[in-house]
Amino acid sequence: MTDFKEKEKMGTIDFFRTSIKNIKTVGTITRSSKFLCKDMIKHVDFSKARSIVELGAGDGVITKHILKAMHPDAKLLTFEILPKMFDRLNAIGDDRMYAIQDSAEKIGEYLEKHDMGKADFIVSAIPFVAFPEELTYKILNECKTHLKQDGKYIQVHYSLLTKKIYQEIFGNVDVSFTPLNVPPAFVLVSVKK
Repeated sequence: MTDFKEKEKMGTIDFFRTSIKNIKTVGTITRSSKFLCKDMIKHVDFSKARSIVELGAGDGVITKHILKAMHPDAKLLTFEILPKMFDRLNAIGDDRMYAIQDSAEKIGEYLEKHDMGKADFIVSAIPFVAFPEELTYKILNECKTHLKQDGKYIQVHYSLLTKKIYQEIFGNVDVSFTPLNVPPAFVLVSVKK
């Protein structure tokens, strides 16, 4: 038990260091709280979802919650570009998960490669606020293209600066607030109509 707690403590320190060095890519300096993780995945219907995508998976804090709730026959495609974060994510070692160290704009390529069809749900922690607008639109349009009809796109943000982009691309966005996180967070959910 002490070994596990020690590893988690080291993981938290590593996350902080990596976040400070890569704040524009990570978007925060702390891991998502269990409350935020639960608020993100409560929008996923795990009884029906067989193809799930996670963008900006970091070191896997939300990933672990998804895997715990996921159907045994479901597949999870996780994207993370930072090497240190990716190594920790990849170490999770669940056969249902494919960890991808590449840009999220290639979502279609990897869904096809892993024979996953279109995604039932996309869960994202990408900090679009720090991204060039052109790249944000490119990634989100790719997500919409590769999301099933009535599929949900679920995004965490720490402000509502980009809310209008989800409204523009998906035609709808529902916002909820998670105060029990550092910093407090917004969960934005759009449905592909």
